[in-house]
Amino acid sequence: MAEKEKNFVSAVVYVHNDGKEILNFLDMIRSALEENFLSSEIICVNDASTDDSLEKIKQVSKSATSTNISVVNMTHYHGVELAMNAGVDLAIGDFVFEFDIAAQDFPAETVMQVYRRSLQGYDIVSASPSGKRETSSKLFYWLFNKFNSESLIMDTERFRILSRRAINRVTSMNKAVPYRKAVYAASGFKMDSIKYEPSEKIKILRSQEENEYRERLAIDALLLFTDVGYSLTMSLTKVMMLITAIAGVYATLIYIMGSPVAGWTTTMIFLSFAFFCLFGILTVVVKYLQLILNLIFKRKRYNFEGIEKLTAR
Repeated sequence: MAEKEKNFVSAVVYVHNDGKEILNFLDMIRSALEENFLSSEIICVNDASTDDSLEKIKQVSKSATSTNISVVNMTHYHGVELAMNAGVDLAIGDFVFEFDIAAQDFPAETVMQVYRRSLQGYDIVSASPSGKRETSSKLFYWLFNKFNSESLIMDTERFRILSRRAINRVTSMNKAVPYRKAVYAASGFKMDSIKYEPSEKIKILRSQEENEYRERLAIDALLLFTDVGYSLTMSLTKVMMLITAIAGVYATLIYIMGSPVAGWTTTMIFLSFAFFCLFGILTVVVKYLQLILNLIFKRKRYNFEGIEKLTAR
C-alpha cells in the first residue's frame, strides 16, 4: 500500500457497441489502476450501445476492489467527442486517462509509463503506436500538420493522460470546438508522446452511423483548425481569375486581328470583366469568413506553460 501512488486518477472509456472487446479491455484498466493507485475511478461512457456492452461493464464492476466503476448512459448516439466530454466533466481525478476506443494493442505497462511521464513535467502525454497507419489516418494527419496555422503536430493516439490543470484550462477555452485533440495541442502546456510497438493490428468494426460521424469530424477539424479550405478556395479563385483575364485578352486579339461576329468581342470582354470582378469579390468574402472563423473558434487570450517564483519574499 505504501508503494502505491497517492494521486487520485480517473479513467474515461468510450464505449459504443464494444461488447466483444470491452470485457478484457476494462479488466486490464481496472487491474492497472488497482495495482498502482490507492484511489481511482473508471467512468464508462456508454454512447447508446445496442449490444451487450453494458452487461459486460457490470460484469467487470463485480471484480473491482479499490477502484470505483460507473457508467454514463447517453440518451442517444452523440459521437466520441461529446460523449468523452461528458465523461471528463464528471471525472474528479488529479489525472484523467482518456481511452477513445475500447481496444488494446499496447502492453498493459504502457498505462503506467504514460502516467510516470506526466509526472516529469508534461501535462498531456499520449501513447501512440509506431509503424504503419491506415491510409485515411495518414492523409488526415498529413493535411492537418501541413496546413494548421499554429504549427500543431499531431499523430494517431491510442489513449492519453491529462493533468487537472490542463483539463481546467481546456474547459475555460472554447467548448464548442468539436475536436478535443486540437484544443489540447493548442492549450499551451507541455506535451509528450510515448511510442510503443503494437502487439497486433486492431480491427475496429464501426457502424455506418459511426463511420459517417468520424468522416464529418475529420472534415470539420480540417476546416476549423487548418487553412486547407481557405488555401484551396484561394487557389481556385486565382485560377479562375487568370482564366477570365486570358479570355478577355483573347477576345481583344480576335477583334484586332480577325473579323468576329458583331457584338461578340464586346460581350466576351464584358463577361471577362464581370467574372474577374466576381472572383475578386469572392476572394474578399472568403478572407472575411476566414477572419470570422479565427475569431470565433480559434480565439484565445494567451497561454503560458508555467510560472516560476524566483524570490522567496
